[in-house]
Amino acid sequence: MNRVYLNVLGISYSQTQTGAYALILGEKEGDRRIPIIIGGFEAQAIAIQMEGLKPPRPLTHDLFFAFAAAYNIVVEEVNIFRLEEGVFYSKLICNNGLQREEFDARTSDAIALALRFQCPIYTTEDIVQRAGIVFSNEPQHPAKKSGQKIVLSSKNKIELESLLKESIKREDYEQASKIRDELNRRNETAQ
Repeated sequence: MNRVYLNVLGISYSQTQTGAYALILGEKEGDRRIPIIIGGFEAQAIAIQMEGLKPPRPLTHDLFFAFAAAYNIVVEEVNIFRLEEGVFYSKLICNNGLQREEFDARTSDAIALALRFQCPIYTTEDIVQRAGIVFSNEPQHPAKKSGQKIVLSSKNKIELESLLKESIKREDYEQASKIRDELNRRNETAQ
């Protein structure tokens, strides 16, 4: 399995979903970015740690960190191992000096903990190829610049709607029609 090291680049407010945020991860050795839609509470937990702020009362992730430290448990790494229908799946790899364990975690929680434990975040090349985009100042579609095809089936409805707006804004009507067709297909199967 080819692992890709990721950095947390930032958080931005989602233009497509009220109360949601886009967590932006970037590959350490490249220019592809992975946007992950997360909720407000998770965004707050990540932003507070990124900014080095200390809330007056510990957040859930801070409590987990303190509890783990008290029992000599460290999170060695976060592994984003699967992408299915726009949902990212992650594992925490933990160690107490005697035993190594893996725990299933929501990706937003895993990232919030990775920042607190200062541990690496990894994913697979397959996930970066499917979900990664290259930001460019050029007016062409990021996937065209990198020679990479966006796999629409790996995106959730919110991500597809965002891509549709971006495609129309760039006047990439061919891509916009493909995204529209994918949204229509999903609406038909949901009925």
